Amino acid sequence: MGMPTGSTEGVAVPRPESRAVRSPSPSPGSSQSRGFDGVVSALRSAGCVFAEEEARLLLAEASTPADRDRNVQRRVAGVPLELILGWAEFAGRRILVEPGVFVPRRRTELLVSEALALLPEWPRQAPAVVVDLCCGSGAVGAAVIHQAPCVELHAADVEPAAVRCARRNVAPMGGQVHEGDLFDALPPELRGRVRVLVVNAPYVPTEAIRTMPPEARLYEPVASLDGGADGLDFHRRVAAGSAGWLAPGGHLLIETSKRQAAGTSAILAAAGFDTRTVRSEEVDGTVVVGSTTAGSPQG
Repeated sequence: MGMPTGSTEGVAVPRPESRAVRSPSPSPGSSQSRGFDGVVSALRSAGCVFAEEEARLLLAEASTPADRDRNVQRRVAGVPLELILGWAEFAGRRILVEPGVFVPRRRTELLVSEALALLPEWPRQAPAVVVDLCCGSGAVGAAVIHQAPCVELHAADVEPAAVRCARRNVAPMGGQVHEGDLFDALPPELRGRVRVLVVNAPYVPTEAIRTMPPEARLYEPVASLDGGADGLDFHRRVAAGSAGWLAPGGHLLIETSKRQAAGTSAILAAAGFDTRTVRSEEVDGTVVVGSTTAGSPQG
């Protein structure tokens, strides 16, 4: 889950970005080139910013001309490219996505890199427990376990469609996915053992949802967007509910927006965390990191 691309009222977010895999342009004059040019023209007329890259992907993924035409029509109608392709590029990997599941954004790669940076702190004799809460497609957890295969990964979401999708991405890599509301989804035996808890919960203010791009408003579940009046309802619930779950010296990482970072940080500080805010202008990502005292569990 988390915040989609585009811009929302009172919340700074980046424009839609391309996650396309680069491929050579067709040679001029070939039948593929004429098809490519026609697809580009249709996409550009529909307002697609990265029409050339999207056209290459739509052509590469279509098995027949009929598939190509159908997929181009869907994209022109506003269906997100990732839902047409069935995957999104995230942290250098293809993450499977499906209708009704939040599509991972590039900004969330900051959450992955910050989580990975914390893992070397932990002793190697036992696998570090990492939890991807509000996991959506499981993109964050899948990226972490891909780069740190020795971790014990658990992902969780309340939405059945997200849980089903996350299992497709996480289970083949050895992770486990659970269904339920926040910490209620987690196995009790994880209490006091979670060393890195990553959270990309919804943080769009309720009133800002109506100003979002149609790709998000129409094709992603409202539950994966709506963070309450100020967008921070889930951050409050996570901060309050994390007591007893984190290991001594554990870390809670929450994706937020640049404008909401101070609010997220204050919530974690009030819950007893030492906090710092990490910002990446390159991906327009913001993460608040809350750390517990090494000598005792948080809470």
